Amino acid sequence: MTLLLALLLDAIAGEPRWLWQRFPHPAVLMGRCVGWIDDTFNTGASRKIKGAASFAGLVCAAYILGLLLAAIPGAIVDLLILAILLAQRSLVDHVRAVADGLRLSVGDGRNAVAMIVSRDTRTMDKSAVARSAIESGAENMSDGITAPVFWFAVLGLPGLLVYKITNTADSMIGYKTPRHADFGWAAARFDDLLNYIPARLTAALMMMVTPDRPSWSAIAQDAGKHLSPNAGWPEAAMAHGHNIALAGPRSYHGTTRDLPFVNANGRIALTADDIDASITTLWKTWGLLVVAAVIIALF
Repeated sequence: MTLLLALLLDAIAGEPRWLWQRFPHPAVLMGRCVGWIDDTFNTGASRKIKGAASFAGLVCAAYILGLLLAAIPGAIVDLLILAILLAQRSLVDHVRAVADGLRLSVGDGRNAVAMIVSRDTRTMDKSAVARSAIESGAENMSDGITAPVFWFAVLGLPGLLVYKITNTADSMIGYKTPRHADFGWAAARFDDLLNYIPARLTAALMMMVTPDRPSWSAIAQDAGKHLSPNAGWPEAAMAHGHNIALAGPRSYHGTTRDLPFVNANGRIALTADDIDASITTLWKTWGLLVVAAVIIALF
C-alpha cells in the first residue's frame, strides 16, 4: 500500500516549489555528498581505488540511513521519502515544457530542452529538440520512476537510498572524462548493475502501451546501439512503439559524435506533437506500475 500511495502522491503533488525553496531536497543533499568526495579524494594517484572506496562509503552510509529510517514505527516515513524520491510528475512537466516551448519557437524549445539534457542545444533544429526531449523522457522513466519503485519493492528504504545515491553519483562523476574516467568508474559500473533489471522492465511496460506495440526482439536489437547498456532499452521501446528514430548524431562540448539512430527506419522529422505522444506513453507506463503496486499490496 505504501508503494501505491507514494506513486499517487508524487503524481499529484510533484515537487512543491514552496517546500524545496525552504529546505534542501534529499537529491540535492546526495549531490553535495558526491561533490564532497569528488573534491576531497579525486586527486593524485590511484584515483580508481580512491573513487571506489569513497563511493562504497556513500553506499554504506545510505544503506545504514535507510535501515534507521525504516525502523521508525508506522509507514509515513517510508511513504514520504519514496514519494519525494520519485520523479514522475517532475519528469512529465519538464518534457511537456519542451513541447510548449517548441510550439512558440525553436529557440524556446532549445532553452527548455537544455534543462534536461547535457548535449549541446544551441544549433538544434526542431526535430533534434523533440528527439532529445523524448529520449530524456524514456531514459528517466527508468531512472526516476521504475528503478526507485523496483529497489524499494525489493529492499525497502535501504534499497531505495542506495539506488538514489548511486544514480546521483553516476550523473555527477560517472563520465569518461579525464577527471572522472577513473574516479567515477565504480559509481558508473554499480549504476549499470542496479539499472539492469529496471531498464528492461521499463521497456517491457512501454512495449505494452505504445501505439505500434513493437516486438521484444526489435527492441533488443536496437537497445545495443546505445552507448549505455541500459538507457537503450526504454529508448528503443519508445522509438519502435511510435515508429520514430531516436538517438543519432549529436554534439557534446562542441564536438559532434556520429552515433547511430535507434529505429533508423522510423520517422526522423519530429514535432511537439511527438513529444505529447511520448508523454502519453510515460503516463501509461506509470499506470502499469500502479497496477503492479496494487498487486503487491494485495499479495
